[in-house]
Amino acid sequence: MNDNRYKPLEGCKVLLASHSPRRRQLLEKLDVDVEVLPLVEVNESYPAKMASEEVAGYISRKKAHPYVSGLKDGEILLTADTVVINRGEVLGKPADAEDAARMLRQLSGHTHKVVTGVTLASNKRMVTFSAVTEVDFAPLSHETIDYYIEKYRPFDKAGAYGIQEWIGYVGITGIRGDYYNVMGLPLNALFERLMVFANSLHNRGNH
Repeated sequence: MNDNRYKPLEGCKVLLASHSPRRRQLLEKLDVDVEVLPLVEVNESYPAKMASEEVAGYISRKKAHPYVSGLKDGEILLTADTVVINRGEVLGKPADAEDAARMLRQLSGHTHKVVTGVTLASNKRMVTFSAVTEVDFAPLSHETIDYYIEKYRPFDKAGAYGIQEWIGYVGITGIRGDYYNVMGLPLNALFERLMVFANSLHNRGNH
């Protein structure tokens, strides 16, 4: 069963608590066993004075809490949250088409940051980390924004856009950092953290 899995991660099952199909697809690319858990809704609010780059990590940790008590040995829970930060303002998922258009008008012609916070948890420990990617947007016409929202309906995406969609092809002029981070998981950093986390579980199990 695990012949096609990355050997150092054998014996560990990653439990993904996310309804994002993109996150599941990205995680599976790391060749690990993945099981998607039923989603438990949590309050995604955060302290008003919290630094903007800490928000995603804080929410990812909140998302993990409902699941931790049910984890078994060898299981690694993964929760994540992605936010867009434009000139200090945290942009989450748009409420509707009007809100999506507002966000895209703000991003138009500017550079913004995408921060994904990831929490890994076992029945013994929990760690949280974040990754930051800078994205440059070309100026977007009202026609471009309206077309994208009407056709692609990006209401489940932070900042009202998906880099892997049409708007990414026509509107993004530069990127600094992990491309996959903008999609929802910083794969390079996540792989390294998963290795360390899985190794700590194996070592604890040997004592």
